[in-house]
Amino acid sequence: MTAIISRPDTLKKLEILSADAQYDLACACSGKDDDKRVRGSEGKWIYPVSLPNGGKSVLFKTLMSNACGNDCRYCPLREDMDLRRVSLGPEETARVFMEYWRRGKVFGMFLSSGVCGSPDATMDRLNATAKILRAKHGFRGFIHLKVIPGASAGAIREAVSLASAVSLNIETPGAGKLAKLSGKKDFMRDIVEPIKMISRLTAKGERYARVKQTTQFIVGAAGESDAEIVKYMGGMYDRLKMHRIFFSAYQKGLGHEAMPGEQAEVQRAEDTFTREHRLYQVDFLLRKYGFKDEDIVYGEGGQLSLDADPKEVWAEAHPEFFPLDVNRARRKDLLRVPGLGPVTVRRIMKMRKEGKIGRIEDVGKVGKLLGKAEGFLRFD
Repeated sequence: MTAIISRPDTLKKLEILSADAQYDLACACSGKDDDKRVRGSEGKWIYPVSLPNGGKSVLFKTLMSNACGNDCRYCPLREDMDLRRVSLGPEETARVFMEYWRRGKVFGMFLSSGVCGSPDATMDRLNATAKILRAKHGFRGFIHLKVIPGASAGAIREAVSLASAVSLNIETPGAGKLAKLSGKKDFMRDIVEPIKMISRLTAKGERYARVKQTTQFIVGAAGESDAEIVKYMGGMYDRLKMHRIFFSAYQKGLGHEAMPGEQAEVQRAEDTFTREHRLYQVDFLLRKYGFKDEDIVYGEGGQLSLDADPKEVWAEAHPEFFPLDVNRARRKDLLRVPGLGPVTVRRIMKMRKEGKIGRIEDVGKVGKLLGKAEGFLRFD
């Protein structure tokens, strides 16, 4: 006999809503095993994350509602799905968050929602929760607010004024790809223009420059190539000064729907997760290693290699660049050596001021990474 809970309490609603929040990774990097779609032991709404600055902490992460009027075919919460719809009110959400915060269980909040009624009606609920925390409870800590596609300029400006970070998911590289997945969203009007507005509001020297903006791609749902995604990434980092870009692998088994006639474009789940990982590696090359989007090397169909990381693929495609003289090469060139990361390159630059590096063992213990780097370096 099935028990029916007609009026779930707050914790029951959190159990449902926090589980549904797993599809949005724009507050945590899924490139590492220890924070890839994981949850805390106390409740699914207690969420270990990698912070934008590289540190780690714990967020209170939930949707305010899993009811949604959108038709996104990649989303298991879309309007035609048969699932139990529940919602949290602003006062209720703020109260339960403060209980966890006062107990030292969380450092901040990530708040999103399905689209209830209209984008602005949904933003009103999100912004109202943040206002209660800021004004009523005096909370000055971290709040990440999801901006709903199609929200008005006023709603977006209010969210930016209240938040520590905001995100609006770009979802696909271009209008044509989004049209395959949703008949309701307009790529330029509902997504690109609001992202540009947030970039202007948070630009260096502006009032809200402290607020970080992130976004997320859905990987593998619309038949997009990696090259198309990376081209958009380069533009968002260079022109829009995006703080971080995240990726969520299309997971058909979680209620997602393939577009009619396009099943061939949907990769095997394991390949899609590998694609997601490769895109995170490219993201690091763009943000930390001085690569540009045009530097990335692709295989057939504009896809990244599933067998080798993109830095190694670039090195193999440019044999004329190597070997580099470890004692003379510029920092930006050393960062292109497979096996060398920013920390190791900083160590090399410091060691060179103190004397000549004569062998790879001078740099550090030779493990898998330094062993890989040795073949691309000269020590004469």
